[in-house]
Amino acid sequence: MQAEDQPNPNEEPDLLTNAITVARLYYYQQMTTTDIARELDLSRSKVSRLLSYARDNGLVEIRIHDPREHARQLESQLRSRFGLARAQVVSVPEMAGETEWLQRVASHAAAYLNTIVASHMVIGIAWGNTVNEIVARLTPKATVNVDVVQLNGSGNTLSMATAFSSEIIMRFAANYDARPQPFPVPAFFEFAETRTALWRERSVRALLALQQRCDIALFSVGAPSAGVPSHVHSGGYLEPQDIESVTADGAVGDIATVFFRADGSYEDIALNARTSGPDLALFRSVKHAICVVSGTGKVASLRAALRGGFMNELIIDEPTARLLLAQASAEER
Repeated sequence: MQAEDQPNPNEEPDLLTNAITVARLYYYQQMTTTDIARELDLSRSKVSRLLSYARDNGLVEIRIHDPREHARQLESQLRSRFGLARAQVVSVPEMAGETEWLQRVASHAAAYLNTIVASHMVIGIAWGNTVNEIVARLTPKATVNVDVVQLNGSGNTLSMATAFSSEIIMRFAANYDARPQPFPVPAFFEFAETRTALWRERSVRALLALQQRCDIALFSVGAPSAGVPSHVHSGGYLEPQDIESVTADGAVGDIATVFFRADGSYEDIALNARTSGPDLALFRSVKHAICVVSGTGKVASLRAALRGGFMNELIIDEPTARLLLAQASAEER
């Protein structure tokens, strides 16, 4: 724009008034520059110059309210308070309900996985409703020499290998051209001695060794009070006496069918002697131990898992993240 085209305050004493008038019509009434020019009997170029003058001289302040900005603040607080390497908070419409929250968090997690899954990796999967939602939203990515290993068995009193968990492992592996490594054992053994004996089998030892080599572990936390119930709690895996046992032992949640207390301890919970899930210490050594959580009903379980140090990455919806931080702050008072 040439200098002579600029508004000149010395030549137009009412420049300020005109600039404010034009700005009000443009920003408040959503009028086009053509409509404003017609209404004020000005040229379109004059209207454009007045708008520029209003912006350049502080008469107009434009703000963009990014809903992700608050999410970034929450991520920083989560990393600092819980010692996480990475925290990702997903903005969700609070009134939409927890089913939609889960879908949005799962979409975010699926997209993130494609940024870190690479060739020559071992990926451990703890099956469940959250991971199932993630797998449904994966986009194909070609890799070589990748193993996708199931971290805990899924057999119950009706079947040794359920379609639910098998499909999760197979679909995840197919998405990355990887080798699926299912774990065809019960989720919970009837006798701890049976597990001990089976764990001595060469084929089972090979699979357990593969679990220990995980570069990525993908899981959620189980909670009986979650708005979207955890599959292990809603799928008939726990007998009434099992529920009584873990309750008596003070368990508040599980990861890969291994239960833990509010303080993060788990070693002497009776039912864990019969579970097929890995020792939770495994998750402390995995490069990407990714816990994906959605729903405020999981906050107590998540806080306990954080105390236990069972994750170094967290993907969570914003309302649940806020509640988690609020409860942690209240606890410190």
